Amino acid sequence: MPNSRPLLRRSPVLVAVLAAFALLAGACGQGQDTVDDDPRPLVLATFTVIADMAREVGGDRVRVESITRPGAEIHDYDPVPGDLVRGAGADLVLDNGLGLERWFERFVDRSEARSATVSDGVEVLPIVAGEYRDRPNPHAWMSPVAGVRYVENIRDALIELDPGGRDVYTANAERYAEQIRQVGEDLRAELGALPETQRALVTCEGAFSYLARDLGLQEAYLWPVNSDAEGTPEQIANTIAFVRDNAVPAVFCESTVNDSAQRQVAAETGARFAGPLYVDSLSEEGGPVPSYLELLRHDARVIADGLTGGVR
Repeated sequence: MPNSRPLLRRSPVLVAVLAAFALLAGACGQGQDTVDDDPRPLVLATFTVIADMAREVGGDRVRVESITRPGAEIHDYDPVPGDLVRGAGADLVLDNGLGLERWFERFVDRSEARSATVSDGVEVLPIVAGEYRDRPNPHAWMSPVAGVRYVENIRDALIELDPGGRDVYTANAERYAEQIRQVGEDLRAELGALPETQRALVTCEGAFSYLARDLGLQEAYLWPVNSDAEGTPEQIANTIAFVRDNAVPAVFCESTVNDSAQRQVAAETGARFAGPLYVDSLSEEGGPVPSYLELLRHDARVIADGLTGGVR
């Protein structure tokens, strides 16, 4: 069962800001139909991947919003006043936990909203280098196995919020979990046939530890967690040495960060820069990864094509 805890403890200044924005929103909405007219519970997710999962499980019984927009870098996101207004009005807040949303608790500590940490119960891997060494690697959703656990936690949180929807949430979660399991099987088939010499995944951020574990891939990266110290000379030199020593055919970078350091690695080693991978954010509707399932499928195709030169 995911944690349910009060959130968003507000300082007097923050209370004043919230009140001012609430009054402004009310004034702007007079005489118009607004989202506040929707009687369904408001579920607020910290980023787009969790929001997509919550929509799949919640169906039409809840309205789901993401604090961060598609394409946003979530580690050091800076909430705006509108985020605080939405947080104050939410019925349930879903966060990843594992230290991912470092910005979240700095700004929001207490509200009337329930909250649930959707990574609860996941078998956690540690970060193995850098400032956050030995802390949990937060990118557990990149493993379909862990993704199923996320779905179960979201289901339980929605049932606690809205007991009358138990049957709906349970059925939706079962259907969705089976889809995630199937994607996991497809991933293993897509990447499982890679030769031993090509089973190394080199990325900008160390966001693929869980997927690499599931698929038996050796993992290397420029920096362990997105931060201000990205692409330092030492990080670049170490990654160049790894790529050369292991004859890695291709390197990758995540869509939400600057890829210039990884392109330097590719240029100096002769490895291909094989295109962006998606981790921390979905794309806009109509983009390459509008859903969590498509994010996993897209990354599997890009990794497999990169490591085999597109010949499989």
